[in-house]
Amino acid sequence: MIPLSVLDLATVATGSNPAQALAETTQTAIAAERLGYKRLWVAEHHGMPAVASSAPAVLIAHVASATTRIRVGAGGVMLPNHSPLVIAEQYATLEALHPVESISGSVAPREPTTSRRERCDVPRPWRGSLPRRRGRTDQLSPAARGSDRPSAANPGNGYLPEIWLLGSSTFSAQLAGLLGLPFSFAYHFAPKLVDEALEMYRSNFRSSILLAEPRAMVAVSVICAPTTEEATWLSTSSAMSIVQMRTGRRGQLMSPEEASAVTITPDEAELARDAMSTHIIGDADTVAEGLRALQQRTGADELMVSTRVHAQEARVQSLTLVAKGWNFSPRRNQIDLVVTNTSHVTTAMNEFAIPQI
Repeated sequence: MIPLSVLDLATVATGSNPAQALAETTQTAIAAERLGYKRLWVAEHHGMPAVASSAPAVLIAHVASATTRIRVGAGGVMLPNHSPLVIAEQYATLEALHPVESISGSVAPREPTTSRRERCDVPRPWRGSLPRRRGRTDQLSPAARGSDRPSAANPGNGYLPEIWLLGSSTFSAQLAGLLGLPFSFAYHFAPKLVDEALEMYRSNFRSSILLAEPRAMVAVSVICAPTTEEATWLSTSSAMSIVQMRTGRRGQLMSPEEASAVTITPDEAELARDAMSTHIIGDADTVAEGLRALQQRTGADELMVSTRVHAQEARVQSLTLVAKGWNFSPRRNQIDLVVTNTSHVTTAMNEFAIPQI
């Protein structure tokens, strides 16, 4: 059975506040570890009333201190918001504080403007220039830089991360393949491109010092409850959140009762139905069947579940029911570095002094 992992957004529900949301993320991590999930990633989002995880490195340090085996990381770090040197130092420090076999990095759900930019196959500055870009990344190797050049990040050199690239476009898939990185696809908000993106990742893959063969993860929205009726009821919160996001009416995550009481237009209802059609919602058997079907379709080496419900109890209940269908093995506490925006990935790798071939 392939591993399952968890994506958590530190969701701020109505009647709650960011402090409670962050505490619940820690509770979710503890529960996920107990249940045997492989890793838990927190997202980096800004300006979203329903998301409290705007400083993932800080949250990761807290969560890693409360757990012992589960991999903890960011899903992901939005590199344009930060200096790559600072990110390298932060995540190397996290590894030093929580010794691991490796650090892994991935990219995360983005804000809508970033998502729209990345949905095109190849951003304008990159079009027609993949070989030239590849040549430039080759120059980041120690031989090209000079073997006596120390790593800019300290900590950094000697704390080699296992970097994941998480994307929602075919371009990010190509780049992950060309750089020889593990690739995580954000199926939970860009489902239509998953097949093409994974095919392009695998067909463009070149082995690297970090990875010998392609390794793919798929993130999917999942809500599991004792009955399909209950799970469907819980999902109305997510449906309304999608409507709010797509129509610019951002707010905290509503309860099912609140969401059901809101009057929306036929177009908004259709928008929600279309977006929710790729979520896996139901009782334990239904969800297990849906996850197996997605894994068989994509050939994913790992699945990551994102469960956005109003109540923490329902979130942990969903993870518990999903876990029953999987064989998990205990692991040491580990840190995942998650980076986003493909144009900055190689810069961040350079700060860790990671050779690229």
